[in-house]
Amino acid sequence: MNQSTPAADTLFPSAAPVGQAPHVPATTGLPALGALDWAQLYAQLNEEGVALTPPLLSRAQCQEIIDTFDEPGLFRSTVVMQRYQFGRGTYKYYADPATVPLVQTLRERLYPPMAWMANQWAPQLNERTFPHSLEELLAECADNGQHRSTPLILQYGPGDYACLHQDIYGDIVFPLQIAIMLNQPGEDFTGGENVFVEQRPRFQSRATVVKPRLGQGMIFPVRHRPIRGKNGFRRHPMRHGTNAVETGRRTTLGLIFHNAR
Repeated sequence: MNQSTPAADTLFPSAAPVGQAPHVPATTGLPALGALDWAQLYAQLNEEGVALTPPLLSRAQCQEIIDTFDEPGLFRSTVVMQRYQFGRGTYKYYADPATVPLVQTLRERLYPPMAWMANQWAPQLNERTFPHSLEELLAECADNGQHRSTPLILQYGPGDYACLHQDIYGDIVFPLQIAIMLNQPGEDFTGGENVFVEQRPRFQSRATVVKPRLGQGMIFPVRHRPIRGKNGFRRHPMRHGTNAVETGRRTTLGLIFHNAR
């Protein structure tokens, strides 16, 4: 991970975590989930604003998800980004993640430890806590009129990029998300680095460039993260985007946990 940040950062680390992260049992076909060190990922998230997991998917599993991109019946919506000045490229929202078992399993199994991390942040941000299961969160979303599935697949070709943005979609916003790289940088594509920009009160914004390898996931805030200052915690807004792809094709899976209106 390359980080364009001053050598001497003036910020303080966040508070130590409370309790232990839920253990994600090893799942048939997804053994890496059971080996994730969530305490270490939480520490990395607090330190850098983004946490990079070990590979979660094999190349064959990545290809299985990539192949869904050309199956229109799986999606509720297709967004051609240049039409909306979002950048250049295409992304598609799955109509029902259950139709792609890998996507459904990842979303369900990764949610509890992600909720544990979100609930560590809740008192620091003076925000609500979240339920321990994805089913409960989605029931809350439904009660609030947020019924539309949000897991998505994004594909970029040469010259494509994503402007800095946040993925909010409604009043109920789960504060963390994860994006999984489905291609191998340097082999399947060049360029296309992930860019995260953190706004810091009274300081210049901080940019972080992350280069996941095939199958690795990036955990990052949806809209802001807590930073301890001299007078307690403060919110630092964060946005994310993608640098222009130079050659090849770059595909990622985005796992957003709240549903959309």
